[in-house]
Amino acid sequence: MTLHVTHRLDYSVAVAAGDAELFTYVYRPGTPVLESPKPYLHPIRTRGGRLVSLYRPHDHVWHKGIAWSLPHVGEHNFWGGPTYVHGRSYVQLDNNGSATHRELTTLAATGDRATIGHTLDWTSQAGAPVIAERRALTATLVDDDTWALVFETEMTNVSGATIDFGSPTTKGRENAGYGGLFWRGPRSFTDGIIQSPDGAGGDELRGTRAEWFGFRGRHDETGDHSTIVIVDDTANPRHPPQWFARTEQFACLNPAPFFSEELPLPDGETLRFRYAVVVADGDRGEDGSALLADQGRTALA
Repeated sequence: MTLHVTHRLDYSVAVAAGDAELFTYVYRPGTPVLESPKPYLHPIRTRGGRLVSLYRPHDHVWHKGIAWSLPHVGEHNFWGGPTYVHGRSYVQLDNNGSATHRELTTLAATGDRATIGHTLDWTSQAGAPVIAERRALTATLVDDDTWALVFETEMTNVSGATIDFGSPTTKGRENAGYGGLFWRGPRSFTDGIIQSPDGAGGDELRGTRAEWFGFRGRHDETGDHSTIVIVDDTANPRHPPQWFARTEQFACLNPAPFFSEELPLPDGETLRFRYAVVVADGDRGEDGSALLADQGRTALA
Protein backbone atom coordinates (compact mmCIF):
# COMPACT_ATOMS: atom_id res chain seq x y z
CA MET A 1 0.00 0.00 0.00
CA THR A 2 1.30 3.47 -0.94
CA LEU A 3 0.70 6.68 0.98
CA HIS A 4 -0.20 9.80 -0.93
CA VAL A 5 -0.69 13.42 0.07
CA THR A 6 -3.17 16.06 -1.04
CA HIS A 7 -2.02 19.63 -0.47
CA ARG A 8 -4.61 22.35 -0.11
CA LEU A 9 -2.32 25.29 -0.70
CA ASP A 10 -1.70 27.55 2.30
CA TYR A 11 -4.16 25.59 4.46
CA SER A 12 -3.71 21.82 4.97
CA VAL A 13 -2.15 18.52 3.94
CA ALA A 14 -4.15 15.28 3.91
CA VAL A 15 -2.43 11.88 4.02
CA ALA A 16 -4.21 8.78 2.72
CA ALA A 17 -3.51 5.08 2.25
CA GLY A 18 -5.40 4.03 -0.85
CA ASP A 19 -8.96 5.30 -0.43
CA ALA A 20 -8.63 5.67 3.35
CA GLU A 21 -7.68 9.16 4.54
CA LEU A 22 -5.60 8.78 7.70
CA PHE A 23 -5.44 12.43 8.77
CA THR A 24 -5.54 16.04 7.73
CA TYR A 25 -2.91 18.40 9.11
CA VAL A 26 -4.30 21.94 9.11
CA TYR A 27 -1.17 24.06 9.23
CA ARG A 28 -2.78 27.47 8.71
CA PRO A 29 -6.18 27.43 10.48
CA GLY A 30 -8.61 30.33 10.76
CA THR A 31 -8.82 30.01 14.54
CA PRO A 32 -10.12 32.86 16.77
CA VAL A 33 -7.39 34.60 18.79
CA LEU A 34 -8.95 33.56 22.12
CA GLU A 35 -8.42 29.91 21.13
CA SER A 36 -4.65 30.48 20.65
CA PRO A 37 -4.36 29.67 16.90
CA LYS A 38 -2.05 26.77 16.09
CA PRO A 39 -1.79 23.86 13.61
CA TYR A 40 -3.69 20.66 14.41
CA LEU A 41 -4.49 17.19 13.09
CA HIS A 42 -8.17 16.47 12.46
CA PRO A 43 -9.86 14.36 11.30
CA ILE A 44 -7.69 11.42 12.34
CA ARG A 45 -8.84 7.94 11.30
CA THR A 46 -7.78 4.33 11.62
CA ARG A 47 -6.88 2.37 8.51
CA GLY A 48 -10.43 1.01 8.68
CA GLY A 49 -11.83 4.54 8.45
CA ARG A 50 -12.93 4.98 12.09
CA LEU A 51 -12.74 8.56 13.39
CA VAL A 52 -10.50 8.85 16.49
CA SER A 53 -10.33 12.62 17.03
CA LEU A 54 -12.66 15.45 18.01
CA TYR A 55 -12.60 19.05 16.77
CA ARG A 56 -13.59 22.10 18.82
CA PRO A 57 -15.86 20.39 21.41
CA HIS A 58 -18.29 22.77 23.10
CA ASP A 59 -16.78 22.10 26.54
CA HIS A 60 -13.26 23.10 25.44
CA VAL A 61 -13.39 24.74 22.01
CA TRP A 62 -9.58 25.06 21.94
CA HIS A 63 -9.24 21.24 21.85
CA LYS A 64 -8.59 20.28 18.23
CA GLY A 65 -7.73 16.67 17.40
CA ILE A 66 -4.01 16.43 18.12
CA ALA A 67 -2.11 19.66 18.68
CA TRP A 68 1.18 20.83 20.18
CA SER A 69 -0.46 23.01 22.79
CA LEU A 70 1.17 24.80 25.76
CA PRO A 71 -0.83 26.65 28.45
CA HIS A 72 2.02 28.42 30.29
CA VAL A 73 4.98 29.69 28.25
CA GLY A 74 6.27 32.48 30.42
CA GLU A 75 3.31 34.87 30.63
CA HIS A 76 1.80 33.54 27.40
CA ASN A 77 -1.05 31.08 26.81
CA PHE A 78 -0.53 28.96 23.67
CA TRP A 79 -3.23 26.51 24.77
CA GLY A 80 -6.36 28.60 24.27
CA GLY A 81 -9.13 30.03 26.40
CA PRO A 82 -8.60 31.41 29.92
CA THR A 83 -5.38 31.09 31.91
CA TYR A 84 -5.18 29.45 35.34
CA VAL A 85 -4.33 32.06 38.00
CA HIS A 86 -3.84 30.69 41.51
CA GLY A 87 -6.53 31.96 43.87
CA ARG A 88 -8.72 33.15 40.99
CA SER A 89 -9.20 29.91 39.01
CA TYR A 90 -9.37 30.46 35.24
CA VAL A 91 -9.24 34.07 34.06
CA GLN A 92 -9.49 35.36 30.50
CA LEU A 93 -6.36 37.45 29.97
CA ASP A 94 -4.94 39.28 26.95
CA ASN A 95 -2.24 36.64 26.58
CA ASN A 96 -3.52 34.16 23.95
CA GLY A 97 -0.53 33.72 21.66
CA SER A 98 -0.43 32.19 18.17
CA ALA A 99 1.78 29.56 16.52
CA THR A 100 1.73 30.68 12.89
CA HIS A 101 2.94 28.75 9.83
CA ARG A 102 5.85 30.46 8.10
CA GLU A 103 7.26 28.11 5.45
CA LEU A 104 6.68 24.57 4.21
CA THR A 105 10.09 22.87 4.15
CA THR A 106 9.21 19.25 3.30
CA LEU A 107 6.29 17.56 1.59
CA ALA A 108 6.96 14.06 0.34
CA ALA A 109 5.35 10.64 -0.02
CA THR A 110 7.36 7.57 -0.94
CA GLY A 111 5.93 4.10 -0.58
CA ASP A 112 4.61 3.59 2.95
CA ARG A 113 6.02 6.89 4.30
CA ALA A 114 4.83 10.51 4.07
CA THR A 115 6.57 13.53 5.62
CA ILE A 116 5.42 17.09 6.28
CA GLY A 117 7.89 19.68 7.54
CA HIS A 118 7.48 23.38 8.23
CA THR A 119 8.65 26.34 10.27
CA LEU A 120 6.46 28.38 12.61
CA ASP A 121 6.59 31.68 14.47
CA TRP A 122 5.15 31.76 17.99
CA THR A 123 4.08 35.29 18.89
CA SER A 124 2.34 36.93 21.83
CA GLN A 125 -1.20 38.26 21.52
CA ALA A 126 0.40 41.68 20.98
CA GLY A 127 2.56 40.27 18.15
CA ALA A 128 5.95 40.07 19.90
CA PRO A 129 8.23 37.13 18.94
CA VAL A 130 8.44 34.35 21.53
CA ILE A 131 9.53 31.09 19.83
CA ALA A 132 10.84 30.02 16.43
CA GLU A 133 9.90 26.39 15.70
CA ARG A 134 10.90 23.71 13.21
CA ARG A 135 8.40 20.85 13.04
CA ALA A 136 8.13 17.55 11.17
CA LEU A 137 5.39 14.93 10.96
CA THR A 138 6.13 11.51 9.45
CA ALA A 139 3.40 8.93 8.83
CA THR A 140 4.17 5.25 8.18
CA LEU A 141 2.06 2.17 7.60
CA VAL A 142 2.66 -0.55 10.20
CA ASP A 143 0.29 -3.29 9.00
CA ASP A 144 -3.19 -3.66 7.50
CA ASP A 145 -4.83 -2.35 10.69
CA THR A 146 -2.24 0.06 12.08
CA TRP A 147 -0.34 3.21 11.19
CA ALA A 148 2.03 5.45 13.11
CA LEU A 149 2.79 9.16 13.21
CA VAL A 150 6.09 10.58 14.48
CA PHE A 151 5.80 14.18 15.67
CA GLU A 152 9.06 16.16 16.06
CA THR A 153 9.56 19.73 17.21
CA GLU A 154 12.52 22.05 17.84
CA MET A 155 11.54 25.21 19.72
CA THR A 156 14.07 28.07 19.98
CA ASN A 157 13.53 30.91 22.43
CA VAL A 158 13.66 34.21 20.52
CA SER A 159 11.94 36.35 23.15
CA GLY A 160 15.08 38.02 24.52
CA ALA A 161 14.72 36.53 28.02
CA THR A 162 14.46 33.14 29.75
CA ILE A 163 11.03 31.51 29.38
CA ASP A 164 9.58 29.08 31.93
CA PHE A 165 7.39 26.31 30.48
CA GLY A 166 4.77 25.14 32.95
CA SER A 167 1.22 23.96 33.53
CA PRO A 168 -1.76 24.80 35.74
CA THR A 169 -0.26 22.44 38.31
CA THR A 170 3.02 24.36 38.42
CA LYS A 171 0.83 27.44 38.98
CA GLY A 172 -1.00 25.85 41.90
CA ARG A 173 -3.85 23.67 40.54
CA GLU A 174 -3.54 20.09 41.76
CA ASN A 175 -3.30 17.26 39.20
CA ALA A 176 -3.88 19.52 36.17
CA GLY A 177 -0.43 19.36 34.60
CA TYR A 178 -1.53 19.37 30.97
CA GLY A 179 0.53 20.80 28.15
CA GLY A 180 2.42 19.38 25.18
CA LEU A 181 1.20 16.91 22.55
CA PHE A 182 -2.51 16.66 23.35
CA TRP A 183 -5.02 14.22 21.84
CA ARG A 184 -8.78 14.68 22.30
CA GLY A 185 -10.81 11.59 21.50
CA PRO A 186 -14.34 11.22 20.14
CA ARG A 187 -17.35 11.71 22.43
CA SER A 188 -18.09 7.99 22.29
CA PHE A 189 -14.69 7.25 23.86
CA THR A 190 -15.85 8.83 27.14
CA ASP A 191 -15.63 6.20 29.91
CA GLY A 192 -13.27 4.14 27.78
CA ILE A 193 -10.10 2.47 29.06
CA ILE A 194 -6.85 4.27 29.78
CA GLN A 195 -3.99 1.82 29.28
CA SER A 196 -0.64 2.19 31.04
CA PRO A 197 2.35 -0.19 30.90
CA ASP A 198 1.40 -1.34 34.41
CA GLY A 199 -2.27 -1.95 33.79
CA ALA A 200 -5.60 -0.57 32.60
CA GLY A 201 -7.71 1.93 34.50
CA GLY A 202 -9.32 5.34 34.51
CA ASP A 203 -8.67 8.86 35.75
CA GLU A 204 -6.74 7.56 38.78
CA LEU A 205 -3.81 6.99 36.38
CA ARG A 206 -3.44 10.73 35.76
CA GLY A 207 -0.04 11.96 36.88
CA THR A 208 1.61 8.54 36.45
CA ARG A 209 5.10 8.48 34.94
CA ALA A 210 5.49 6.08 32.01
CA GLU A 211 7.18 5.78 28.63
CA TRP A 212 3.82 5.29 26.93
CA PHE A 213 0.08 5.48 27.54
CA GLY A 214 -2.83 4.22 25.47
CA PHE A 215 -6.57 4.64 25.16
CA ARG A 216 -9.02 1.89 24.20
CA GLY A 217 -12.33 3.33 22.99
CA ARG A 218 -15.56 2.33 21.28
CA HIS A 219 -17.43 4.00 18.43
CA ASP A 220 -21.09 4.90 18.18
CA GLU A 221 -23.25 3.50 15.36
CA THR A 222 -21.03 0.46 14.63
CA GLY A 223 -19.93 -0.52 18.14
CA ASP A 224 -16.40 -1.03 16.78
CA HIS A 225 -13.30 -0.38 18.88
CA SER A 226 -10.04 1.49 18.25
CA THR A 227 -6.82 1.85 20.22
CA ILE A 228 -4.48 4.85 20.40
CA VAL A 229 -1.00 4.67 21.92
CA ILE A 230 1.42 7.58 22.39
CA VAL A 231 5.10 6.84 23.01
CA ASP A 232 7.56 9.33 24.52
CA ASP A 233 11.04 9.37 22.97
CA THR A 234 13.74 8.41 25.47
CA ALA A 235 15.70 11.56 24.57
CA ASN A 236 12.86 13.92 25.51
CA PRO A 237 13.35 16.24 28.47
CA ARG A 238 11.87 14.79 31.69
CA HIS A 239 11.52 11.27 30.18
CA PRO A 240 9.49 9.34 31.20
CA PRO A 241 6.82 12.02 31.48
CA GLN A 242 3.86 12.31 33.76
CA TRP A 243 0.65 11.79 31.82
CA PHE A 244 -2.44 13.93 31.75
CA ALA A 245 -5.17 11.46 30.84
CA ARG A 246 -8.93 11.53 31.22
CA THR A 247 -11.84 9.23 30.49
CA GLU A 248 -14.65 10.12 32.94
CA GLN A 249 -15.67 13.47 31.37
CA PHE A 250 -13.95 13.12 28.02
CA ALA A 251 -11.18 11.09 26.40
CA CYS A 252 -7.69 12.56 26.19
CA LEU A 253 -4.02 11.60 26.32
CA ASN A 254 -1.11 13.97 26.90
CA PRO A 255 2.51 13.18 27.76
CA ALA A 256 3.12 16.30 29.84
CA PRO A 257 6.80 17.21 30.34
CA PHE A 258 5.95 20.26 32.44
CA PHE A 259 3.25 18.55 34.55
CA SER A 260 4.58 19.31 38.03
CA GLU A 261 7.83 21.25 37.48
CA GLU A 262 8.61 24.24 35.30
CA LEU A 263 11.34 23.94 32.68
CA PRO A 264 13.32 27.13 31.96
CA LEU A 265 14.56 27.84 28.42
CA PRO A 266 17.18 30.61 28.20
CA ASP A 267 17.05 33.06 25.30
CA GLY A 268 18.59 31.59 22.15
CA GLU A 269 18.47 27.97 23.35
CA THR A 270 16.38 25.14 21.88
CA LEU A 271 14.01 22.48 23.27
CA ARG A 272 13.47 19.27 21.29
CA PHE A 273 10.70 16.70 21.62
CA ARG A 274 9.72 13.57 19.64
CA TYR A 275 6.67 11.34 19.99
CA ALA A 276 5.11 8.40 18.19
CA VAL A 277 1.32 8.16 17.93
CA VAL A 278 0.13 4.68 16.93
CA VAL A 279 -3.44 4.36 15.62
CA ALA A 280 -5.03 0.92 15.38
CA ASP A 281 -8.36 -0.70 14.59
CA GLY A 282 -9.84 -2.86 17.35
CA ASP A 283 -9.50 -3.09 21.11
CA ARG A 284 -5.95 -4.38 21.44
CA GLY A 285 -6.23 -5.11 25.15
CA GLU A 286 -3.27 -4.88 27.52
CA ASP A 287 -0.83 -7.08 25.60
CA GLY A 288 -1.83 -5.64 22.24
CA SER A 289 -1.42 -2.07 23.50
CA ALA A 290 2.10 -2.95 24.66
CA LEU A 291 2.80 -4.31 21.18
CA LEU A 292 1.59 -1.02 19.68
CA ALA A 293 4.02 0.77 22.00
CA ASP A 294 6.81 -1.43 20.65
CA GLN A 295 5.79 -0.44 17.14
CA GLY A 296 5.90 3.21 18.24
CA ARG A 297 9.45 2.73 19.52
CA THR A 298 10.38 1.24 16.15
CA ALA A 299 8.93 4.30 14.40
CA LEU A 300 11.05 6.55 16.65
CA ALA A 301 14.27 4.57 16.07
